[in-house]
Amino acid sequence: MKTEELTAKILTANQNMDRYQLALAVAKRCDELENGAQSKLNVNASAIKSADLALMEIAEGLIVVKGFADIEK
Repeated sequence: MKTEELTAKILTANQNMDRYQLALAVAKRCDELENGAQSKLNVNASAIKSADLALMEIAEGLIVVKGFADIEK
């Protein structure tokens, strides 16, 4: 999926999150990945940029951004 599609998917699922808050969440997860955290996706993490990987993890619901989870699922 393209970055724009992933972003739209996340923001649609989390109505109370804006794109700036999403950017902060992606940056935090990106830092974790670059500092040795294992990806929660079953992909070759070395072939994907850490920012893209972080965005994919959040879009798939593998990483929950505290305070922005959609409780009404």
